[in-house]
Amino acid sequence: MRADPRIASAMPEKELAENVRLLSASLGWKHYHTWNSIHSARGFPDCCLVKPPRLVFVELKREAGSVTTAQQEWLDALHGCNIETYIWKPTQWLDGTIERILLGDAVDI
Repeated sequence: MRADPRIASAMPEKELAENVRLLSASLGWKHYHTWNSIHSARGFPDCCLVKPPRLVFVELKREAGSVTTAQQEWLDALHGCNIETYIWKPTQWLDGTIERILLGDAVDI
């Protein structure tokens, strides 16, 4: 399924985050998102999802957003430990990619 680029570009990161939270909960995942990151390590991923035996770290971005160097460094370090890491944008929400990943149909470690 192809995502409508107009809808994807209009979705704010906050809406994407809430969609991911609700979907992950409905599929039995534990979801963690730092509420206030003022004193947290710069670049740490937006959310952590756990459903044994899987552990997933995700950086969420609006459609036109890009990861910072610090964010990419965290994702690379986690990925280097064989932990699933993703950068999700509204397009992946709208085309079903996020749901497929959480269902275990599209895991790429």
